[in-house]
Amino acid sequence: MATYILLTKLSPEESKKIHNRAKLGHVWLDEVKAKCPEVKFIAHYALLGKYDFMDIYEAPDEKSATKVSLISLANGAYSSESITAIPYKEFTDLIAEI
Repeated sequence: MATYILLTKLSPEESKKIHNRAKLGHVWLDEVKAKCPEVKFIAHYALLGKYDFMDIYEAPDEKSATKVSLISLANGAYSSESITAIPYKEFTDLIAEI
């Protein structure tokens, strides 16, 4: 399975619901688990900066990763990006092949 980083920025309307964030986050996660049972979440972080949240997860392919991003957008995210991540050792091994 490939590793992905999901970067999410909430819409201004969703940002105003800060006191409901834990409940809304569980609703989002339950929907992802129901619609993408093949996805395995590794970590979830709240961020201070350009994005509000970062999730690290594994998915079998880019279609599954796209579904995770689309579910985020459908649940009030202003923007949602899934970025491929590879372990550093694999990265340096690729460099050695060039």
